[in-house]
Amino acid sequence: MNATKHDAQPATAGWHNRRASLLLAGSAITVLFAVMAIGWGSFRIPAADAAAILWKRVGGMEISGNWPASWETVILDIRLPRVILAALVGAALAAAGAVYQGLFRNPLADPYLIGVSSGAGLGATIAIAFGLQLGWSGLGAVSLLAFGGALSSTTLVYLLSRVGGRTSVATLLLAGIALSSLLSAMTTFLMFRAQDAFRTVHVMGWLMGSFALANWTKAVLMAVVLALGGAVIWSHGHRLNVLQLDEEQAHQLGIPVAWTQLVLIVAASLITATAVSVSGVVGFVGLIVPHAVRLVWGPDFRFLIPMGALCGAMFTMMADGLARTLLSPSELPVGVVTAFCGAPFFLYLLRRRRNLAW
Repeated sequence: MNATKHDAQPATAGWHNRRASLLLAGSAITVLFAVMAIGWGSFRIPAADAAAILWKRVGGMEISGNWPASWETVILDIRLPRVILAALVGAALAAAGAVYQGLFRNPLADPYLIGVSSGAGLGATIAIAFGLQLGWSGLGAVSLLAFGGALSSTTLVYLLSRVGGRTSVATLLLAGIALSSLLSAMTTFLMFRAQDAFRTVHVMGWLMGSFALANWTKAVLMAVVLALGGAVIWSHGHRLNVLQLDEEQAHQLGIPVAWTQLVLIVAASLITATAVSVSGVVGFVGLIVPHAVRLVWGPDFRFLIPMGALCGAMFTMMADGLARTLLSPSELPVGVVTAFCGAPFFLYLLRRRRNLAW
């Protein structure tokens, strides 16, 4: 027995070391992706020059280069906040997608399943269709109403799913689908009712997602919310693992199921609502990325959540870079690119790994 115990300790340490090494490597690759993405756009800036400009500003070092002075303004004031916001939104959607897939024990679940996107879409549509002019702390009416709509719809879905003081996961899912359909119908009605074609196009563009209006205010807000919500989600990784059994067994193992579900739903919905409010509805990230990470590295949520966040950040930065360059100087909605890039890769993974039992 002693030999078995001592053998288990090195095995556990090796497991943690491998996972830590993968996360460090993923973090380094994410930073490399960010530096490369800063150079993408209507005109290309070499990655070496972009890195030098960033190092000059962040490191405070005197670095001379042959680049035009306008490059520093473009990188620091336009492209850097956009790339950072894209990375944060991708990380948030991937982490939230992992949570919902775990809670529902369904690999097809995504962050928009319980009404976040439809509520945000209705709020943004109201702001755009009626030309509302309001702001708070650097955020405009579209972002504010989208955030309010997302949180309101999620709260309503949760309250509707409460039966006898308990929340049924199946009822939560059904309530989310029903309310999403209703809110999407209301959004469509407002789009058809709008007399200004430009506003209708604006709504359609927002519903497909874009980082064209990124700024430092949105990036900082997203970073703060993701740090708080992500910490809560990551700290519940072990409980999510236990919840993959069933609720009765989780209770027997000492997991407060109802409280855990509530905390995870609130945290995941909060980071998703913030992501949608600052970027619009960016599809596929919360569905594809956590599922791809699960297929490649396994279902342990203690590792799946942080690695999924890193992969989501890289995926969204890449998609935004393609959205800026494919039809330059025009831009594609980033949701179009995530669908074109993500769906074939997802199907490839499914083809390789046919044993997909949850």
